[in-house]
Amino acid sequence: MIDDRGSAAWAHLSAAVQREIGRRQLHPAEVVVLLPYVQLIPVARAAWMRAAPAAAGSYFMPRFETTLNWSRTLGGFVPGTDDLLRDPARDLLTSAALLARAGHPAAPPALVARLMEVAWSVAPLAAAVAPAERIAWGERTLHALQDMAASPFLEWESRLGQVALAWAAHSAYATDVLFRAQAKLLVLVEGLQRDPMHAALQRRWGAHAVTLPLALPAGAGQRRMHQAMDAEDEAERASAAVLDRLLQGHAPVALVAHDRVLTRRVSAMLAQRGVAVRDETGWTLSTTRAAAAVVGLLRAAAPDASTDAVLEWAKQLPAVLSLDADRMEQQLRRGAARDWRSAAVDPASRARVDGWRADLQLPRGLSGWLRGLRATLQACGQWSMLLQDSAGQAVIDALHLHEHADGDLADAVQVLTLAGFAGWVGQVLEAGSFVPPHPEQAQVVILPLSQLLGRNVAAVVMPGCDENSLPASPDLPGAWTSAQRAVLGLPAREQLAESLRMAWAHALAAPQVDILWRASDAGETVMPSPLVQRLRLDQPGLAPDPRVVRTLHACPPQMPAPSAPALGVARLSASAYEDLRRCPYRFFALRMLQLQEAEELDTALDKRDFGNWLHAVLRRFHELRAGAPAAQDDARAAMLDQAAERASAELALASDEFLPFACVWPQVRAAYLSWLERHEAQGARFQAAEVQREVQLAQWTLIGRIDRIDRLPDGGALLIDYKTEARDKTVQRVRQPQEDTQLAFYAALLETERVEASYLSIVETEAPKAFDLPDADRWRGQLLQGIARDLGRIAAGAPLPAIGAGASCDFCAARGLCRKDFWSAAQPVPASP
Repeated sequence: MIDDRGSAAWAHLSAAVQREIGRRQLHPAEVVVLLPYVQLIPVARAAWMRAAPAAAGSYFMPRFETTLNWSRTLGGFVPGTDDLLRDPARDLLTSAALLARAGHPAAPPALVARLMEVAWSVAPLAAAVAPAERIAWGERTLHALQDMAASPFLEWESRLGQVALAWAAHSAYATDVLFRAQAKLLVLVEGLQRDPMHAALQRRWGAHAVTLPLALPAGAGQRRMHQAMDAEDEAERASAAVLDRLLQGHAPVALVAHDRVLTRRVSAMLAQRGVAVRDETGWTLSTTRAAAAVVGLLRAAAPDASTDAVLEWAKQLPAVLSLDADRMEQQLRRGAARDWRSAAVDPASRARVDGWRADLQLPRGLSGWLRGLRATLQACGQWSMLLQDSAGQAVIDALHLHEHADGDLADAVQVLTLAGFAGWVGQVLEAGSFVPPHPEQAQVVILPLSQLLGRNVAAVVMPGCDENSLPASPDLPGAWTSAQRAVLGLPAREQLAESLRMAWAHALAAPQVDILWRASDAGETVMPSPLVQRLRLDQPGLAPDPRVVRTLHACPPQMPAPSAPALGVARLSASAYEDLRRCPYRFFALRMLQLQEAEELDTALDKRDFGNWLHAVLRRFHELRAGAPAAQDDARAAMLDQAAERASAELALASDEFLPFACVWPQVRAAYLSWLERHEAQGARFQAAEVQREVQLAQWTLIGRIDRIDRLPDGGALLIDYKTEARDKTVQRVRQPQEDTQLAFYAALLETERVEASYLSIVETEAPKAFDLPDADRWRGQLLQGIARDLGRIAAGAPLPAIGAGASCDFCAARGLCRKDFWSAAQPVPASP
């Protein structure tokens, strides 16, 4: 069901053009009709064919064009070196060159992009001036701007504006050919906003040009008002409103893009339902997967690239499949090297990946970079992937990556490093846009509010009608002030507000209209747009929720309690037994099934890294002084520093990230040496560090590595486990020894030897302190009995339920498997080992 009122507006326009042709006694082929935007061309042609008088044999039609389409048809435009082209790849280079000539050779990329944006804002004004008069226009306008009092806080903006205006005034444009075009009659169809080129052509052509309005449909359609709770609720209601209109037979539906993020969400929901959507607004090219693939290659090619960056890029390559990408990833995650240069990976994989990366590491000119990038993309298989994707083709076009297309940028002879080239690529992709291919028969058309003019749609759905996305008085675009806009001839705020009100009135005239807004955004209260508030004075009621209500029967999953006697447990460590005590299901998933979460490759150093480093330092220190136990304090401090340097080198710790721990090291070192002196004064002597031990318990083997073993004066063993955790946590460990099994487990590894055990707490802000496990021999015996009982029950088929709680669940790698967040609230807890 198409909007008859919209068709009537086109019929009225066609009749007006026919009358003008008849009055001037012209043939339709001698007439050019310029439309506000390109999407109206097929609509205008269809309207002409419907309105053409068949009896008069007038099946010929005028040329329906836009200014840009008409200039392309006439052809003959060859841009100059510094011309403003609205091509980000070329204009960014020109922008940087102009800033260099203006005395800023090292202008930051943000300033270069800003100059290009400002120049683009005045380009339509400069293009609407005849080529012979353009430079003089630019000089007059520049003098007028310079005569205006500028705030010292806007000095940089003023400089950019002057350079941008000079750039636009000294450029040639593809539309310059229109000032030389020939036609017997030029019909200019007005849009919602004044087009400077239309006004210039009207003046140029004089009596051979006529301006006609595209009449707005009269009346108002059926309106439904929807208030959503938040952005997600609004997206769901908007997609439901579109589907409802389609089910009622109102097609096509216009989906107005006030809020691009919201519109993308609605579009995705409609795509899931199989709705054919034509998106005429598009989105930023840099957000496409194809652009991310190219940027990922450049990031991975950097000499100091992280392992994460190289792996992320390599996993996307079809050519890397022969490298066994899974095996390479396992090697990298096992090694946990952040820097690719120090990562442990098999030589064949490294040689191939580094071969591709090496081709993009030498400085060269821009044309050389483009050829090198294209060759690398072809060698690693990404080129064919880009060609098979519409967004990939847009990326290739935007970067001029086609064969010989880099000749367009041959004038840019500046030598660029990889970082400079990658920055240019990022700016080009950020400034570019991607419009997906249109389906042949679209049920929904996504378009801006201003481009509803002249469109034959059956219904309009307008989400995002809140005060932020649809203000009554739009913000002035660009960097120009109101006074500067008046001098330049840019539309004032009042003109933009009037254009918005006209577009809003045109949208409300559609047969079926849905208006949606949200009541809150990111926790903040949001009001409806003032345009909506005015409507609600006459229509205060809200429409019912367009979403279809479905009744779902609750089927919450039950707590898993697997039984796996066939898997068996042959070897048991202290941490594994701690998992069994805290949550049997965690023990089942991580120890019996041996599932592991992937280690992160690019993470910042934290307290755990400091603990590992301190363990290595103390082991090396005590091994160094084993032959010199009577060393003086200064010598022991030097030994400790030597051990710290060796540990840092072996662990490949980044000095900048390790700096906070390095700053407190002198304090920690002095405090440890003071504690050691008191400890040895009591007769204890270091025996060994990082001791790997195994002991047999029936058919099971207990394994573990003890941080340190000292010998007491009576010959007994003292087990010491270093702790760099918060001291309160260490206190809790010994306060309830029956809940903490680590020291008792290590004591069990020494079998029948008489043993004492303690945690040595080493923290940055306090002196080291030992926390003893009282009666370690007794706790060792009880622990061995408990281990034998628990492992025996597992072997007999006892269930292993997910009964963990507290911190054991908050940081559990198996939580996604047990689905604890989705269990039924009331269910019996199975017996556990």
